Amino acid sequence: MGNMFVGLTDYDWYCNLKSENFDEVNFWRPGSTAFRALNQNELFLFKLKKPYYAIVGGGFFVKYSLLPISLAWEAFGRKNGTKNYTEFWERLKKYREKNRMDVLNPYVGCIILTEPFFFEKKDWIAPPDNWPSNAVIGKTMDTEKGEGKRLFQEICERLQGISVSNQMIVNGIKEQYHYFLAKHRIGQGSFRILVTDAYYRRCAISGEKTLPVLEAAHIKPFSESGPHHIQNGILLRSDIHKLFDEGYMTIAPDFRIEVSKRLKQDYGNGRIYYQYHGQELCVLPKRIDEQPAKDYLSWHNENVYLG
Repeated sequence: MGNMFVGLTDYDWYCNLKSENFDEVNFWRPGSTAFRALNQNELFLFKLKKPYYAIVGGGFFVKYSLLPISLAWEAFGRKNGTKNYTEFWERLKKYREKNRMDVLNPYVGCIILTEPFFFEKKDWIAPPDNWPSNAVIGKTMDTEKGEGKRLFQEICERLQGISVSNQMIVNGIKEQYHYFLAKHRIGQGSFRILVTDAYYRRCAISGEKTLPVLEAAHIKPFSESGPHHIQNGILLRSDIHKLFDEGYMTIAPDFRIEVSKRLKQDYGNGRIYYQYHGQELCVLPKRIDEQPAKDYLSWHNENVYLG
């Protein structure tokens, strides 16, 4: 059927997140080594370190991204498993000192997971018998063989009756695995990082690369039932984002930029923005399934743009 990954984590991280009802979590790593063990929507499980030594929950893989520490906190906040930014930084620093890593490295590895679930202690699952004693990060396991199959079956049993994406977990191991691979909803933090990386961390209109001023904009606002979906998103510089949301700028379905005459009429200026009028987006994701959907762009043209 496929793979799942069992990642090592701390009891404090588990406790901080179990008491909440978050729609996503950031399983962060102190180093910068990329995570390539899973495809999107595959299962990622949480295994506590000694002395607890048990499988205590999991989530569905969205993506891995190497982020500035400040952005990881801005995007996920307490979904990082800490109560505040200071605690987040101190815990990160502690792990780096322990493992002789560069404490001042401004980036943190982020394994972004959606729809996390956490078990009560009575439902904890025994770890794999073949768990390597030298495992530091975790282990990939085959859901069809040996301990991987046993573990996956126990996870499915625990999840019976738990609603995920407003659908009930189905019966049958193979059916459950294929269900897990179905698309799962993503949260605001995941949306922000997916859009940021899809646009190569550059503003789609201006090409600006200064990350702190770049924002993942919804084309159809969340307040208007616009989803946290990458095709309903576009990365914009903060001032352009504001003008886009207020209808002074839009993007046509052919990806050409339009700037409303109302900008000058209302504010007597806007020259730096009119230079973009009629131009194509200067940054666009290569993957078609990450580019803005024409339906969302048309909605913005018809319902937000001031013309």
